[in-house]
Amino acid sequence: MVLPGMQALFGFQLIAVFSPGFDEKLSVSGRQLHLVAIGLVVLAIGLIMTPAAYHRQTGTHRVSDEFLRLSSRLLLYSLVALALGLCLEFFLVASIVAGRSLALWSASGLLLVLAALWFVLPRLARR
Repeated sequence: MVLPGMQALFGFQLIAVFSPGFDEKLSVSGRQLHLVAIGLVVLAIGLIMTPAAYHRQTGTHRVSDEFLRLSSRLLLYSLVALALGLCLEFFLVASIVAGRSLALWSASGLLLVLAALWFVLPRLARR
């Protein structure tokens, strides 16, 4: 379920680069930060797709405990990369709309919310 959302975000990130005004609205460092965010989303997509590629090449007739552990770890790693990529993109947009200082605070708060929802909440529920 996460993969289509990542792919849509990646598409929008790519479109932004070719949009009129991209160079004018973002500084060189802002454009470089956008590139880092794109890289993080690509990494997240790669991580989340790895279990399927791994399973197809190592044995499609059974699902081992090792494979389930690997898949779970890769999904969690992909969420870290996705959260960072999302927050960087949010920071860039917020910088244009609200200024750099408010953007930094907002993006940091968003990162904390995502970390709480994706990592803290499940661990609390597991207890």
